[in-house]
Amino acid sequence: MKITEALLAEHVVFHNLFDHFEQAVPRLKTLAEVKSLAALLESTLCAHSRTEDNLLIEPLDHCLEQIGQSETFHQEHREIDSSLSEIKSVRHVATAKQLLLNAVRYSRNHFDKEERILFPLAEKVLKAKTLTTLARDWMKQREAAAA
Repeated sequence: MKITEALLAEHVVFHNLFDHFEQAVPRLKTLAEVKSLAALLESTLCAHSRTEDNLLIEPLDHCLEQIGQSETFHQEHREIDSSLSEIKSVRHVATAKQLLLNAVRYSRNHFDKEERILFPLAEKVLKAKTLTTLARDWMKQREAAAA
């Protein structure tokens, strides 16, 4: 397995989670419910982003810089993090819902960009052996987190 395949598989899970959030969030009644879903999304996205940053974006940052995408990828991570972080201090359900749905929308757009730009770039620039080694590193990180 290659790191691009592993991360793409995680994206599939996230897209299902995003679908659920888009359906469930409008029906939520309390601030606690919204904050609970936001915390779930924040913790799972944080682990995913950290792995992606360390194993794929950092090794390709010079390539992303050359095509004018480096700052965009980092800015999108900040926008997602900011929306989710802001929910913690919000006192109105409607505002929290909007911030959570914004984070989902930002995440979808970011994942789409990774799938169209980052993953193909990795496949083109990195050797197959490197992609496989990075996948093994990904697996070790996931095993360590589960332990």
